[in-house]
Amino acid sequence: MDHVELFQRLGLALAIGLLMGVERGWQAREAAHGGPLAGIRTFALIGLLGGICGWLGHSLGALALAAGFVALAAIVVAAHVVRAQSGEQNVGVTTQVAEIIAFGLGAMAVMGEGAAAAAGGVVATAMLGAKETLHAWLKRLEKLELRAAIKLLLISVVLLPVLPNQGYGPEQMLNPYTMWLLVVMVAGISFLGYFAIKLAGPRIGSLLTGFFGGVASSTALTVSFARMGRESPGMQPLLAAGVALANATMFVRLWLIVFVLNPDMGQKMLVPLGCMAAAGFVAAWLLWRRREEEGKPGAMTLSNPFELGMAIKFAILLTLVMLASKAIQTWGGSAGLYLLSAGAGLADVDAVALSMIQMAGKSVALTVAATAVTIAAFVNTGVKAALVWGLCGGLMARRIALSMLAMVVAGALGLSLRWLGV
Repeated sequence: MDHVELFQRLGLALAIGLLMGVERGWQAREAAHGGPLAGIRTFALIGLLGGICGWLGHSLGALALAAGFVALAAIVVAAHVVRAQSGEQNVGVTTQVAEIIAFGLGAMAVMGEGAAAAAGGVVATAMLGAKETLHAWLKRLEKLELRAAIKLLLISVVLLPVLPNQGYGPEQMLNPYTMWLLVVMVAGISFLGYFAIKLAGPRIGSLLTGFFGGVASSTALTVSFARMGRESPGMQPLLAAGVALANATMFVRLWLIVFVLNPDMGQKMLVPLGCMAAAGFVAAWLLWRRREEEGKPGAMTLSNPFELGMAIKFAILLTLVMLASKAIQTWGGSAGLYLLSAGAGLADVDAVALSMIQMAGKSVALTVAATAVTIAAFVNTGVKAALVWGLCGGLMARRIALSMLAMVVAGALGLSLRWLGV
């Protein structure tokens, strides 16, 4: 590297140490007695030292960088021992660890990883400054919630990647990766809903979860909220609004997928799906207003943020429905396209949409393809109402049934207008 580039990299190393030193120095300024072992000047010099050792390592070999690291570590350890022996209370190691990180990031900056080093410096500084926030959050965290987070990470980060992502069985319909991904989605949305409601409150948290659940999986959201409604009957009006919002959002997402991949087919589906989305948003708004007339919701029992058993049962049910849909396709032949769409809509709308997108305008007329996807959306909407009725029942089931009926009627009206060319 030339001299100008070297100066720039050393400047970045110095800036990283300076940034972390500002945070440590501010903590010392606010402390009632004394401060951290290292402040703004020390951290800036450590970052610069890391940059120099990184240049030496680049020029002379890795042993030069290792020697610099060992020398700094020895100084840091010696200073920490002296401080601990002085009798000072609450002697931690956060600042000492931060010093070593500043050295490493300075070395990375000079060795050509400037972007990663700068990002690491910002993240490290943010972590240093978030002590009170993190400790307050940790005090509020319950053991059940911690275990739920670990389980969710196990089934998603550890187990999901090792599953085969290929089809088995009739027409290779059974894909272990896809099936377990559904389990992860159902469990993840339950986890998201639990913390959204706990942190933002039932009234806001249910809507936030409903919107993002509609983007990810409205069916999974419906199952999760139905389970919550069964456990907390007083929350059913709010959860019903969340389910209605999720399904309205799903119609918008479905139309965007179709329009991006096949604009001509998207234009055919704009009216029916637009009518269904509009009816869903209105239903969610009415349910949201209705909860104000009924007063405060009952106490919500957030008993378990991670319900793996429910997610697995739902995945098994969906697999059985997919197999049944394949049987309907075999029995109906080419004349059973609409029947096939209705059968597939029992399980999933996206699969039908992607299939029709590929055939629309080629082996299948655009209007027929658009109608098939709309029929699948009708059936899928009815399935969600049935899921709420079976898993929860009561007030939530009645309100969801009326909301879903309004969406289907609006969609049927829009489909009729589309067929008439209005």
